[in-house]
Amino acid sequence: MTLWFVFALMTVAAIFAVLWPLGRGSSASAGGSEAVVYRDQLAEIDRDVSAGLIGVPEAEAARVEISRRLLAATDSELDVPARSSIGLRRASAIVALVGLPLAAVTFYLAFGSPGLGDFPLASRARTADVNQPLDNMVAQVEAHLEKNPTDSRGWTVLAPVLARLGRHQDAVRAYRNAIIYAGDSAERRADLGEALALAAGGVVTAEAKAEFERAVAQDADEPRANYFLGLAAEQDGRRADAAAIWQGLLARAPADAPWRPLVEAALARVGVAVAPALSNDSMAAAKDMNEADRGAMIRGMVDRLATRLKANGDDVEGWLRLMRAYMVMGDRDKAMSALTEARQAVAGDTERLRQLNEGVKNLGLGG
Repeated sequence: MTLWFVFALMTVAAIFAVLWPLGRGSSASAGGSEAVVYRDQLAEIDRDVSAGLIGVPEAEAARVEISRRLLAATDSELDVPARSSIGLRRASAIVALVGLPLAAVTFYLAFGSPGLGDFPLASRARTADVNQPLDNMVAQVEAHLEKNPTDSRGWTVLAPVLARLGRHQDAVRAYRNAIIYAGDSAERRADLGEALALAAGGVVTAEAKAEFERAVAQDADEPRANYFLGLAAEQDGRRADAAAIWQGLLARAPADAPWRPLVEAALARVGVAVAPALSNDSMAAAKDMNEADRGAMIRGMVDRLATRLKANGDDVEGWLRLMRAYMVMGDRDKAMSALTEARQAVAGDTERLRQLNEGVKNLGLGG
């Protein structure tokens, strides 16, 4: 009701703004009429005759002429213009009083939302806003899913966000619902298994292992499922089985797989050296080489990597690959020397230095 009252006041103000100049114009026109001037002239002639300034015949002739003009002015100002002016004012008033509100209502019905209900402040706070904190957005999605539990897309979007927020038990529930409502797949089973392992503090439990096995049954090359199955074997003390799983994963993986360093580090952890990864072209070229030529090609690639890193030492992953390659080649001294150079190169960048030191822990080079 308050909103409509404000609209009514605005309409009255608009009408008043239209009618006010018309009222002022009417009185101003009456006050400045030509007939008034002629009446003043007649009175002036009477005063001149009384004062003896003009003669009676001249005064009479002037009266006749001014009276004629007065009659003509009265006819033109009071009959035609007056009627026209009154009609114009009446038309303007009708337009202002009826047309303006009617036009406003028509415009609002066409472009406004008269049927939209009240929108309390509490409801507005629950509306999605990309600029608000992630926790608030997650809460809104969760509230939506409580009312729409079969929304497969909602569960699929929510689950990885919950995992990143560290809410692993909630992520497990979300991944289970994603499988139920969005369909089963190797990737979703691997997601669920990873969430179960993270909820258990990084331990691959029997439940998590079962999910990874389901993922591998659907896709034998699913990388996360294979990695965690190897991790389960390592945690059970079966280091040889873990190494076999990870070596098989690397053998089937592309050279530029983003998770390759993680698997190579895991192999180093169980005491298995890994040759540096070659590109597809390099692998094709090395297929027909003898062992000596293949070793020479690998050493050449390592030397080129070392040269590049000396020119641009910001590549932490490059330094880690170089040190890993030296360790695989059995040259620990060069690996230690590369570590010293790497630390000097990234000494001014705290985050890169932290990444380097974390990566070195898995290479067996000390802290």
